[in-house]
Amino acid sequence: MINILVTLNSNYIPPLKVLLKSLFVHNKDEQFTIYLIHSELTKQELDLLRFYIEEHGQHFYPIFVKKELFNDAPVFRHYSVEMYYRLVAHLFLPDNVDRILYLDPDIVAINPITDFYYTEFDDCLFVAAEHEHIARFVKGINNLRLNTPFAKGYFNTGVLLMNVTLMRKLVSLKEIYQFIKKNKYKLIFPDQDVLNGLYWDKIKPVDSYRYNYDARFFKFGKISRKIAGDLSWIKKNTIFIHYCGKDKPWHVDYKGGLGIFYQRYAEMIQSNQENILSSKK
Repeated sequence: MINILVTLNSNYIPPLKVLLKSLFVHNKDEQFTIYLIHSELTKQELDLLRFYIEEHGQHFYPIFVKKELFNDAPVFRHYSVEMYYRLVAHLFLPDNVDRILYLDPDIVAINPITDFYYTEFDDCLFVAAEHEHIARFVKGINNLRLNTPFAKGYFNTGVLLMNVTLMRKLVSLKEIYQFIKKNKYKLIFPDQDVLNGLYWDKIKPVDSYRYNYDARFFKFGKISRKIAGDLSWIKKNTIFIHYCGKDKPWHVDYKGGLGIFYQRYAEMIQSNQENILSSKK
């Protein structure tokens, strides 16, 4: 059983379905349980998601959390309070869950994920990737800002393999509260800053171009002639494409070169819906 964790509000339900479609397409022999931690989804929205997931032969496990849990935590720009829930997922997940893969809903999988899912933790809390093409330019600033002088990277939380067994022992809600309170006005990427500020020495790094490919990098990779800017290399080697930032592939004016992958799975969903409607006529 592969455990997937998502945390979102109503705005991200359509891209979530695209993410799930991409997972199911590339992992046909796997069984999934989709854990969704939320604060405001309606019963109707949850019922529709359950139908969609079970229609694919998979399992759905919604978890309601009071929004007040992070009442004093900073939320701004396009972020929402749900981003913090991944940090304390171990408090709400069933006892039999020992590992889980958190994925942002603005991600698609383009290859099988099984090998990555069973990555050894090596006594780390998390397995994650650093978006090197951005992070290396602000490494010193991040280390100073978060008071992590010995941190070797700044890891993105969009793809986060979580050692839930160890989180239950080492991750404290009180400690997270204290960090947010102390650094409230320093946080730029709030939940990500918390992860890197508190657990920088408990994160096992993996290659971002394979496991958390920032779609914004594609055009620069082509310009610099890096292999990761080559579409054929991406199709063969990349597991997750992450549509970071405000520009999303479901926007009509999206011009990113990797939007083709998102559209592929979105069209599969649309085609299935059309077939269902047609059969009812």
